[in-house]
Amino acid sequence: MLAEVLHTLPQVLLDGLTLGTVYAIVALGYTMVYGILELINFAHGEIFMTGAFIGTAIFLTMAGFGWIGAMPAILTLILVLVASSIVTGVLGMGIERVAYRPLRKAPKLITLITAIGVSFLLQDIVRFITEFKKGNYIITAPSLFTDQVTIHTSSMLSVFNNAQMRSSSFILIMIAIVMMVALDFFVNRTRWGMAMRAVAQDRETAALMSVNVNKVISLTFFIGSALGGATGVLFAIQYGTIDPYIGFILGMKAFTAAVMGGIGNIRGAMVGGVLLGVIEMFASANLSVLTHGVLAAEYKDVFAFVILIIVLIFKPEGLFGKAVIEKV
Repeated sequence: MLAEVLHTLPQVLLDGLTLGTVYAIVALGYTMVYGILELINFAHGEIFMTGAFIGTAIFLTMAGFGWIGAMPAILTLILVLVASSIVTGVLGMGIERVAYRPLRKAPKLITLITAIGVSFLLQDIVRFITEFKKGNYIITAPSLFTDQVTIHTSSMLSVFNNAQMRSSSFILIMIAIVMMVALDFFVNRTRWGMAMRAVAQDRETAALMSVNVNKVISLTFFIGSALGGATGVLFAIQYGTIDPYIGFILGMKAFTAAVMGGIGNIRGAMVGGVLLGVIEMFASANLSVLTHGVLAAEYKDVFAFVILIIVLIFKPEGLFGKAVIEKV
């Protein structure tokens, strides 16, 4: 049994890292909004989905005009990422302004229900538009970066099999790392990042110190939504097929990653996303072996959530969170 697990370990780690970076960036949107508003923005998964559809629509439009083959693929990807990020960023700001800001002083449960309602609204809008234009809500994204690279891990240790990595996986990981490093720098090294941290710590005091709280919150939604939209484009390129419901389950897993890392902690969300992706891929590849066929790969989600429950039992604040002492 151990030998079978070790055989697939290099491939599991590569696939888990690829999926985990997607979870990590989407988790950043959840943790940024929660850190400032203490709001779980359950519509964030649908913003990710919207970004995937917007990016795919741009790709298909460019392919129709013959532009994709006329310019380098990486340049095409960058242009689509920028366009999708701007659109989803503005969408996130609009959702905050229309749906969340009027309820800022309302009970948290009302805002949570509103977020769930916005997520269903985005699902139905995207499905309606897609079916109206294409006649089907399941869309196949253009194939880019399909080259396969073999990583000869068997030459390192004979117990490992070689691993296969698509060039799209490498690009996804590299772009995700750039986005995460840029966000970390922005939050910790810039004046706007300082303002975001000040609002997260004490909104009323930050307002008294001449911080425009509404602008900071809008900027937070813009950045989180822009990152989510860009990740949706990368997801479409990597996995090929998208539908209006991909944001729901992926958003739930990204939220799980944010909680696992410590909700409100940006670096914790990054680590939690990667960790969850590796755990899920490990379960998908080895769950049948570990349970002697009792559980198949379809139970990988259960395995991941069980790990989350264990983490929360022994460390409720998450892996990187800090316990908060409530003053009475």
